[in-house]
Amino acid sequence: MTVTVAGAAPKFGALFESPRMLVDGQWVESVSGAVSDVVDPGTGEVITQVAAGDETDVDAAVRAALRAFEEQRWSGLSGQQRAGVLWRAADLIEANADELAALESLDVGMPVPLARGFIGEAVNQFRYFAGWADKIHGRSLEIGPADRRFHAYTSKEPIGVAGMIVPWNAPAYAASMKLAPALAAGCSCVLKPSEETPLTALAIGSLLLEAGVPEGVVNVVTGFGPTVGAPLVAHDCVHKVSFTGSTQVGKEVVRAATGNLKKLSLELGGKSAMVVLPDVEVSQVVAELAGAIFMNTGQICTAGSRLYVHREVFDEVVEGVAEVARSLKIGYGADPSVDLGPLVSARHLDRVGEYVRGGIADGARVVCGGSRIGDRGYFFEPTVLADVDQSMRVVREEIFGPVLCAQPFTDVDEAVAKANDTEFGLAASVWTRDVASAHSIARRLRAGRVGINVHRAGGVQMPVGGYDQSGWGRECGPEAVEEYLETKSVLTLLDR
Repeated sequence: MTVTVAGAAPKFGALFESPRMLVDGQWVESVSGAVSDVVDPGTGEVITQVAAGDETDVDAAVRAALRAFEEQRWSGLSGQQRAGVLWRAADLIEANADELAALESLDVGMPVPLARGFIGEAVNQFRYFAGWADKIHGRSLEIGPADRRFHAYTSKEPIGVAGMIVPWNAPAYAASMKLAPALAAGCSCVLKPSEETPLTALAIGSLLLEAGVPEGVVNVVTGFGPTVGAPLVAHDCVHKVSFTGSTQVGKEVVRAATGNLKKLSLELGGKSAMVVLPDVEVSQVVAELAGAIFMNTGQICTAGSRLYVHREVFDEVVEGVAEVARSLKIGYGADPSVDLGPLVSARHLDRVGEYVRGGIADGARVVCGGSRIGDRGYFFEPTVLADVDQSMRVVREEIFGPVLCAQPFTDVDEAVAKANDTEFGLAASVWTRDVASAHSIARRLRAGRVGINVHRAGGVQMPVGGYDQSGWGRECGPEAVEEYLETKSVLTLLDR
């Protein structure tokens, strides 16, 4: 394992409007004048400040979005017109991808090439949902007996004002997953990025204005969960909330949304299982298994954090993954040669370290890693733990860091039972050369996405979401547009 020290941070480009937020088409400071620090996780140093909004700012943004919706500035446009604007937004994001990737890397700590990939996925979101904007329609039918016939039809209508709360691990991509389908549906939006990583959300807000999204249709309010996120969820003029984050906070969102029974979609925690059968070619799968957990320093909700390997190949697979982990180059995200960056914050570094120390105290064996790296920035070693069992916190709870827990099994039923022995159900994967076994196990795994000989795959066309406490609803695919639509039934008696 090699480590590089932090270099010079990228300079801010024209896309970042510090320390202002976007409300009703204008770049404004918070009403209180409060600001919050943005920290470079590669150095632990403050790099800039952004506006720290509160309930007053949220109310202004929501009411701006409501006015825009009621005046039909966006929803009144044809689907083709909305599609054209969304396509221009995709072009602008793509044209500014280098600057956006630099901002994302600086803000989150991820390597620039990985950030560039996430920006590319954001482009895909806007292009894909641009294609859906003019394909939103209902159906028609005739109902009733012969002597009392009704002509009936359904229409799909935008739900109204959508409040959106996105996490810090891939903020530009997460924001695009919500904004693009909501705008395709005709909604107005209020976006709250994480207080730890607000930079690219503000930049995307700027690009949407440039693309032609009318003033007030997209608003971006920066600040903290209790002072911005909570009043956004509770606001009576918000008709829909889309939240991505932890299951614990997701439950708070559910409770806060009961005031006006607003609709919710929730993408929450994960503790995804990878099941490896004995017929795999070990040398061909260990790098993929390692990538499934260590990509973005494990800060991905679908990360493969639980590894179940048949006892015949357990030692070989676990040591192979550990060998990959030891070979990874860890360092500052702006260095294009690094594989992994830091964790996002000092608080999260402490959290990951506490989980690993707790696992060791419970009897887990450290195959590799297990410790913080250095004393500058928030770097943590890619870690593989063996000798774990289903009762341990490191196995049961989401760590959201580069920590893999490996267990052996002797038969497939045991592996499936252990994989499903979790409160989560976001993703899973099965690894085998036996096609019948692969599809049989995939059917039995309780997860919203199951990969066969791949863990992280798909794209904007495939729905994303979870079973059980991994959330409600789906993002990506046609299902995502439905999350922002209401269905209306209209009937009229036919004249006989």
